Amino acid sequence: MKKNIIRTLIVASLVVITAGCATAPPREPDNICNIFEERRDWWRAAKDMNKEWGVPIHVPMSIMYQESSFKHNAAPPRKYFLGFIPWGRISDAYGYAQAKTMTWDDYIRETGKRRARRDNFDDAIDFIGWFMDKSQRINGVSKWDAYAQYLNYHEGWGGYQRQTYLQKEWLVQVARRVDARAITYAQQLNQCEEKLNRGWFRRLFFG
Repeated sequence: MKKNIIRTLIVASLVVITAGCATAPPREPDNICNIFEERRDWWRAAKDMNKEWGVPIHVPMSIMYQESSFKHNAAPPRKYFLGFIPWGRISDAYGYAQAKTMTWDDYIRETGKRRARRDNFDDAIDFIGWFMDKSQRINGVSKWDAYAQYLNYHEGWGGYQRQTYLQKEWLVQVARRVDARAITYAQQLNQCEEKLNRGWFRRLFFG
């Protein structure tokens, strides 16, 4: 009986701690299993995105890692007037997905999710899923092709069609890193997905 009480107190404490760190980036962003073990709400959101858009979870997670390092309020660097006076930012991209205002507005209009916020993980990963789904429909890019999906994400659908990325070797290198990370995430997720899908009761008593 005493052991059960201790377990309950530990679980309650962990819930409080997790709630207090809700907007903090995951401690081990290079391991998707550890990310989702730390943030169970993110796992539920990722599965919802997968069900809604048919997008494999490891690809938008890799894109999000690249765009914001999982920081909820990530924003592009500031511009400076005369080299030292802050003068806006180089882009209006914001949040987990670094979504630009115009594209975010398109997402809200098309999905009807008017309460969606760019600094909310659930909304941000759903946005990436929506974008990837459109990349497939507009440019025929596989949802499993992290390299080409990222080039669409960065350059836009029209830019990808015009192959603007061919003049940006740095971007091609970034897209390759996104692809490599997606492959790693997929391998990791294959090892832990069954455990992640267990209910809290089974995980508490059976690991």
